Amino acid sequence: MKTFITILLIAVSSTFFGQEYNLKQGYLAEGYDVVSYFSNRAEKGDKEFTTTHNAVKFKFSSKKNLDTFKSAPNKYIPAYGGYCAYALGTKGKRVAINPETFEIRDGKLYLFYNSWGINTFKMWQEEGAEQLKAKADKNWIKIKKEK
Repeated sequence: MKTFITILLIAVSSTFFGQEYNLKQGYLAEGYDVVSYFSNRAEKGDKEFTTTHNAVKFKFSSKKNLDTFKSAPNKYIPAYGGYCAYALGTKGKRVAINPETFEIRDGKLYLFYNSWGINTFKMWQEEGAEQLKAKADKNWIKIKKEK
């Protein structure tokens, strides 16, 4: 089963290699409001409330969240450029995410792949989030150096 998951994750990620940020739909977090995650909600952003930070576009569900982001943007940017934290921890690969599958851990936003019966957030928890996070941190540094 793990081999199948690995193959599927690599296949899904193939279109995203070479990008420091996961910009599916043209926005980080697929256009979901990165501030809302910190209230334990995954909310779609609105084109009325957008901004660009470090050449990356973001959408927000409200002007309040847009202003909150602008006051401290680095606090809200997802770990690993918005790619799947589990895939970074297990294989060191950039994989797409489901923007409604997330975790706030130690004040940082982590996003996960969740589709076709595979929920990498559950796997992240079951296999040891702290160890996977440590591996993902190291793998992300390697990926950014290769760029």
